[in-house]
Amino acid sequence: MKLRFYNARYLDTNEMAVKKGTVCTNGERFSYVGSTENAPENEVYDRDIDLKNDLIIPGFCNAHTHSPMVFLRSFAEDLPLDRWLNEAVFPNEAKLLPEDSYTLTKLAVCEYLSGGTTSCFDMYFSAPEQTAKAFIDTGFRGVFCGAVNNFCGSPKLLEEHYVKLNSISPLISYKPGFHAEYTTSLEIMEQIAALAQKYHAPVWCHNSETKSETEGCISRYGKTPTELMESIGMFEYGGGGYHCIYFTENDMDIFRRHNMTAVTNPASNSKLASGIADISSLMSHGINVAIGTDGAASNNALDMFREMYLCTVLQKFRYSDAAAMPAENVLRAATLGGAKAMELDCGSIEAGKLADFAVVDMRRPSMQPENDIVKNLVFSGSKDIIRMTAVGGKILYENGGFAGIDTEKLYHDCARICERIFAK
Repeated sequence: MKLRFYNARYLDTNEMAVKKGTVCTNGERFSYVGSTENAPENEVYDRDIDLKNDLIIPGFCNAHTHSPMVFLRSFAEDLPLDRWLNEAVFPNEAKLLPEDSYTLTKLAVCEYLSGGTTSCFDMYFSAPEQTAKAFIDTGFRGVFCGAVNNFCGSPKLLEEHYVKLNSISPLISYKPGFHAEYTTSLEIMEQIAALAQKYHAPVWCHNSETKSETEGCISRYGKTPTELMESIGMFEYGGGGYHCIYFTENDMDIFRRHNMTAVTNPASNSKLASGIADISSLMSHGINVAIGTDGAASNNALDMFREMYLCTVLQKFRYSDAAAMPAENVLRAATLGGAKAMELDCGSIEAGKLADFAVVDMRRPSMQPENDIVKNLVFSGSKDIIRMTAVGGKILYENGGFAGIDTEKLYHDCARICERIFAK
């Protein structure tokens, strides 16, 4: 699809500056971004859209989530992580059917798109082929991470998914991964490290999410989770960790040395009382930082605006310093940082980049006055301001409607899944 947006403003995430001009797409990529005076002439577009000074921003890259877990939204509340997992999450996840993952993922996609998110890094044990099909059918961009542990999956199945899902669609890619050190034996982790070396691939997992998890690893192996994984060759080709709350200086040095990414999930970590990751130190160590929502079971929203707000204000709280974690750093993490983590050619509004973007309605009350638009996006922005979201140059969400998705039927089908699973 060829699109032209004129009378537009766009966010340059490299300079963190708002610029005026014209933005064009030709198929899945931006074909022109710049001044109106230099824009292509005599081109024919499928849609020619007057933005009337509204703002085009890169789509958010949700760098850690569990899309099908929307069925557990507001179900297991007020429990610490260990009880939350073992008493509420694992027993009900065991009742999921493969086709459930397809339907539930479509609900998650609607929530992503309505908030300006154009891609996600999805980790889930159940039916990744069904989740991938939901992404493809809705036009959403999904990067998968394996979730192998002692109870489900295997390195052999991980390899099968890696080969299969990396070849089914330009919208889909797959990275090796496992749930976490505390749920995965050393033997399995060593096999995954060997797999990463075989394919020259990065490895991802939950890492140092709780104090007890980190202390348990030190008790078992005399090393932090990060130190243990490095010792068995897990990071030869990079990768990263989700949460990364209880990191030591050496953990940070390991991440920097292997060019890895730390993904922070401030809402989930706060809600489960897991802790506050030291994002300021991670960034000062030169580590790429990305932002994710985690799953709807522990958040309970899939809203990157809320994550950005929490990411900056929790650093201010942690350091007792109102100047800690500028909004610009957080917005960069939610776009370019996530794109780097997921190895996607997006995260900025530039000619040649994937046309994954959202349009912000600058006439919403929370965007006025325009004293500082970047700070407005981080501190007062919300899903309310998103009027359009596109992935690969295709408009998937516009003015409250979703392309090709019957939301009433979808909501009904999701409710029936919950009724079956939660039936006494």
